[in-house]
Amino acid sequence: MFGALGGSRLSRLVSASCRARRSLSLFSSSGSSNWSKVVSDAEKLVGYPTSFMSLRCLLSDELSNVAMHVRKLVGTQHPLLNTARGFVYDSKNNLQMRGLIILLLSKAAGPGRLASDVQDMVSGIYPSQRNLAEITELIHTAFLVHRGIVNLKECTVSDGPLKDMEFGNKMAVLSGDFLLANACTGLAQLNNTKVVELISSAIGDLVQGIYYENSHNAEENGVDVTSWEEQTFLSHGALLAKSCQAAMELAKHDKESQKVAYKCGKHLSLGHKLNSDLQPFVRSNTGEPPSFSLSAAPVVFHRQIVGEESWRQQLQQVTTLRNRLDYSELLAVVKSEKGVSTALDLCCYHGNKALEAIQAFPSSQARSVLESIASAVTKF
Repeated sequence: MFGALGGSRLSRLVSASCRARRSLSLFSSSGSSNWSKVVSDAEKLVGYPTSFMSLRCLLSDELSNVAMHVRKLVGTQHPLLNTARGFVYDSKNNLQMRGLIILLLSKAAGPGRLASDVQDMVSGIYPSQRNLAEITELIHTAFLVHRGIVNLKECTVSDGPLKDMEFGNKMAVLSGDFLLANACTGLAQLNNTKVVELISSAIGDLVQGIYYENSHNAEENGVDVTSWEEQTFLSHGALLAKSCQAAMELAKHDKESQKVAYKCGKHLSLGHKLNSDLQPFVRSNTGEPPSFSLSAAPVVFHRQIVGEESWRQQLQQVTTLRNRLDYSELLAVVKSEKGVSTALDLCCYHGNKALEAIQAFPSSQARSVLESIASAVTKF
């Protein structure tokens, strides 16, 4: 029955779905006015703007040259162009949320019992913790840029000239490497081997997670909830979780506090990823055609529920004569089963676990803002 939609053809559909979703999302959120207020309150509290990108890095000659070359991609569909555009226009306050959470957690926890340099703190945060927040953003952005590398074999005429797409790939590699090199230099300057070990392992997790994402194809069996969480943690949660733990290490907190901070970062990351994946399935009809990835949580869980054979048949039924997926029909198919409700339940679970971890810290304004961020994860 599935012969008309062969494995290679299905792989191309999945690949096209992933490419369609390559947009700037440094930290996922629903983009509501309530979210914007939470972010604004957090910025005021830590005494630091959302853009943690080092001005020395952004205004350097090297990155200025990159920006000049990126202009050559105007008119193409290369993902690097959308990534660069997203840095300039951030309408949903998604930029640099990881760094903001690190600073809020640092302020909420305060100095550890063994800390002796309390006088160095500014707005209740150590300079090293602010540097860590910046390093975390640089690492995340470097990988975000690297994710924009496209498979040239899958490019179509509508994507733009092949030479421009090839040039865009080169720029994505070089600019991502430049940001990562700056992050590694800053990491070494923290002079803390435990922090270097934590962040280095987080970079390894990111690489492993992205490898899993890229190697996963349509012929493979669908993953269950546990496997999805494990893979998503590597690619989306490990960096924030281990950066939160590192922030506690810099303030000389004990292992128990570091463990709590790690849990906070982990559950916030997974909760926000689920919130982002759920948006096309829970928001009211905006009149625009739906857009989502076949690796989004509701789709992955739906695939597991209906089984591989039924899933393949459903994909065949929503494939148009032009060999493209009709996402409006696929959206209705996914919403007809329990994949969406499973993702909603999991999102609430991680939001509640994040709240539980946050409440282990002393009551303060910083803790209240973190609680608001965790609560926003479960609101749609």
